[in-house]
Amino acid sequence: MYSILEYRGLREGSSCGYCRLQGGKASHGMWAHSLTVQDYQDLIDRGWRRSGKYVYKPLMSQTCCPQYTIRLSAVNYQLNKSHKKVLKKMQRFLQDGEVSHSANDGISVEPMDSQADSPVSCNVSCTAIPKDELKPLSAEVEETEKQQGERETEKSTVDEAHKEHGDPIEMAKGKTTVHSMPKPGKGADTTRPPCRKAKDLRKERRLQKMLLQKGDQTSSSEHPAVTPTSSKPKANGIKSIEDFIDVPDRENVAHRLEVKLVPASMEDPEFVASFDSSAALYAKYQMCVHKDLPYECGPEEFTRFLCDSPLEMETRQDGISSGYGSFHQQYWLDGKLIAVGVIDILPYCVSSVYLYYDPDYSFLSLGVYSALREITFTRELQKKAADLCYYYMGFYIHTCPKMRYKGQYKPSQLLCPESYTWVPIEKCFPLLESSKYSRFHSNPREGDKDHLAELCRVRILHKRTVMPYSVYKKRRKGPSDETAVKQYATLVGQTCAERMLLYRS
Repeated sequence: MYSILEYRGLREGSSCGYCRLQGGKASHGMWAHSLTVQDYQDLIDRGWRRSGKYVYKPLMSQTCCPQYTIRLSAVNYQLNKSHKKVLKKMQRFLQDGEVSHSANDGISVEPMDSQADSPVSCNVSCTAIPKDELKPLSAEVEETEKQQGERETEKSTVDEAHKEHGDPIEMAKGKTTVHSMPKPGKGADTTRPPCRKAKDLRKERRLQKMLLQKGDQTSSSEHPAVTPTSSKPKANGIKSIEDFIDVPDRENVAHRLEVKLVPASMEDPEFVASFDSSAALYAKYQMCVHKDLPYECGPEEFTRFLCDSPLEMETRQDGISSGYGSFHQQYWLDGKLIAVGVIDILPYCVSSVYLYYDPDYSFLSLGVYSALREITFTRELQKKAADLCYYYMGFYIHTCPKMRYKGQYKPSQLLCPESYTWVPIEKCFPLLESSKYSRFHSNPREGDKDHLAELCRVRILHKRTVMPYSVYKKRRKGPSDETAVKQYATLVGQTCAERMLLYRS
């Protein structure tokens, strides 16, 4: 089984979907007729990414918004407060039917991301280049706005504390706070208990609740109030992401959510049976969220963008039962399809491709929830295939504030665009603050270990015959194409260049 690709060269001068700069984008592209999962794994570890059958790699030093490949160690994933809120909201909805709306639950009208890096149509008789980003902006805006709402809540809490107790940050800095003279009055009401901090009251209520749950009927007088110096009651144990996602299978639950993994193939009966529902959901999402016109998100466009995949389905004896390749992870709520996450299962990771969902259920924060489900799915696969331990979220774009949310999934790493080594994202932030294009590896002498060393060994597919470039070069008639072949081999690396087949007409 071979990967067969056509190198399309450098494409530059198109409009950027992130910063709106005209002519700011630059990327290399290939059309993949077929692609093994191992070859694609190696390509994304060199900064490549697929959209349908089109595979592209941003020219990091020239593009206006550099896109850095980001990956999360799923097995070491740290569940944060923001993500817990989303999981708890889904739990309450499924168990009790509770719907919690907020000002930030609305659909974003940013007409971005699904077309942010869409390559132009190439002169190929039977192929149309599809859209090419990884997560719809609605998921990103949903994450950003939700966190912004939390920050505003925290800010209001701090403001209230500031009014009552002064600004603790300013006090810590040693600055003098000037207070105005109090208005004349009768002073404190001696019939009322003294004022106490809200934090202390919460601690006291928490302790009393714990005591009641344990069946302790001792009077409150025997349990003095918790003072600011009291230690925080320890929880019975830190919950994992699985504890929040696994909803007890009870008869009296309000809703039932079923997540199905379906191969993205018209040869799969289950995929074919759900195709119309999935295509209709995609059209509804694109028109509502991205303001597409009906002809821009019809069944043909849906098929090219999210169903056609160059990845060859593969099974391994020591691997996972589902196999490796492209899949649709369908979310069925009470028998109704409400979301679909398109993913690639590769030897070392689960790679997120796209998400579309029913805008009527935006109050469930499905963009965030689906990412957490995919992380959990990766953790499940890792138990059967030890090497499959990462979750790839596509590209991290530091210059686009709405794309920075990916860095809050921890522990994450960014791919160094020069050495192709992985660096903890916390070490990359200072570099990206000073320069939008940065080399992350600290050793300036550390280069690409898989750099092109022998051009003659690059594999070529010419006139249905596989041959090394050294033989093809002698047989070729017409002008030399050595520059293009060398550029391709440099970008994919020596290993892939010797393993994959570069089609030359």
